[in-house]
Amino acid sequence: MTRKGSSRQYRKTKRARQEQETRRRITEAAVELHRAVGPARTAITDIAKHAGVSRMTVYSHFPTEVDLLMACSTHWARSNQFPDPSSWAPIDDPAERLTIALEELYRWYGRKQDMLGKVLRDIHTVEALATVMDGLWSPWLRAIIQTLAVGWPAHRAGGDELMGALRLAVDFDTWRLLTGSGLDDRAAADLVARMLRAEFGPDRKPDGR
Repeated sequence: MTRKGSSRQYRKTKRARQEQETRRRITEAAVELHRAVGPARTAITDIAKHAGVSRMTVYSHFPTEVDLLMACSTHWARSNQFPDPSSWAPIDDPAERLTIALEELYRWYGRKQDMLGKVLRDIHTVEALATVMDGLWSPWLRAIIQTLAVGWPAHRAGGDELMGALRLAVDFDTWRLLTGSGLDDRAAADLVARMLRAEFGPDRKPDGR
């Protein structure tokens, strides 16, 4: 490669690194604002100010709101590992599996509530956020529910009532309501697990008696 070609390649590499760094700053600024005030209350001008760039620079890196929110979600998820449903699958007893899973999930909700509370609040008002969460949050919750549904008595397992109860059990708002009433994470998880065991466990008859 000639000296001129080498110099041109160096400039291209340097420019690419600068663009990557700018994209990182924008993403981190947006994530921090989402954590502080929520996506619905975060304006592009605020992101640009926090990142030290212009509004047009933000748009050049993230042409649509979905692009920006996808980058933010990916960045946050990479730094805040979600509980893994596959880690609970080897637990044979469904009630025990549910209790252990809820304890872990509820502790995680407690640690991440500053971000999760605002994002889940705004999902109903920010269309782009709903689109992004449908590809990230919803599949994760479905995987949890499917893992927790395994092994309950045959006459109930797989039914709409069981799946609905599990969906309620793992919901962020369920955790927030229970802990807001004074229960700690473990007590809240134990309460929900005992309620589901009473309704769907082996002692429950098909006719509900």
